[in-house]
Amino acid sequence: MKREYHKWYSPTLHKNMELLLFGHAGAKVLFFPPRMGRFYDYENWGVIKSLEEKINAGHLQVYCVDSIDTETFYNKQNHPEHRIYRHVQYENYILKEVIPLMNVLNNDPNIIVAGCSLGAYHAVNIAMRHPNLFCKVVGMSGRYDLTISKSYFDDLMTGFHNDTVYFNMPNQYLKNLRDTTLIQNIAKLDIILVIGKEDLFLESNYKLAAIFDEKQIPYQIYQWDGEAHKTFSWKKMVQIYF
Repeated sequence: MKREYHKWYSPTLHKNMELLLFGHAGAKVLFFPPRMGRFYDYENWGVIKSLEEKINAGHLQVYCVDSIDTETFYNKQNHPEHRIYRHVQYENYILKEVIPLMNVLNNDPNIIVAGCSLGAYHAVNIAMRHPNLFCKVVGMSGRYDLTISKSYFDDLMTGFHNDTVYFNMPNQYLKNLRDTTLIQNIAKLDIILVIGKEDLFLESNYKLAAIFDEKQIPYQIYQWDGEAHKTFSWKKMVQIYF
């Protein structure tokens, strides 16, 4: 399996950023790591190994990006307004630096965006905001409104709210979306949500599904037994839904 390591100084984030690439051809997969995860986690946990057959066959080329969650939503030392501002910078890094690199390295027109846990939030949020860039989005064990507290998962904005927060919480902005062109572009996506029936984020997934129903946006939702919010489950999910 072809494997490449990439590192460069990001002018958007003003820091060095790293990613791993697996595969030589096929649909490109932009793969966000879980909460506060790293670009090498999916390789270390065997998730990439689960995709080895599809990667070697030239069906998929996977790009595992790094997160800066400790500088954004989990940076409790900074004001929430700075946290969401830094998140927007991270999205711009993906849009202006990572995706152009993907397109230089591989001219396949199809980009799948995916992630697990907080990575699912990143995947779904960027797909809903920029649906024209992607053909498919897969959210596994995701949470789609980070301002809602649930058990030991805090409101990551600690009560703060502004327009930037609003337009980065899919369960908030999609509910009131009236832009017919954007809705039509979202409807063209192959949208897949996967969640365990005992996952604390189950309600968040079904709230998003209800919004899709209201907007007449096609999607698929799959409920797994147990919590299914673990590497063991994600290794199986990627084989089925990628």
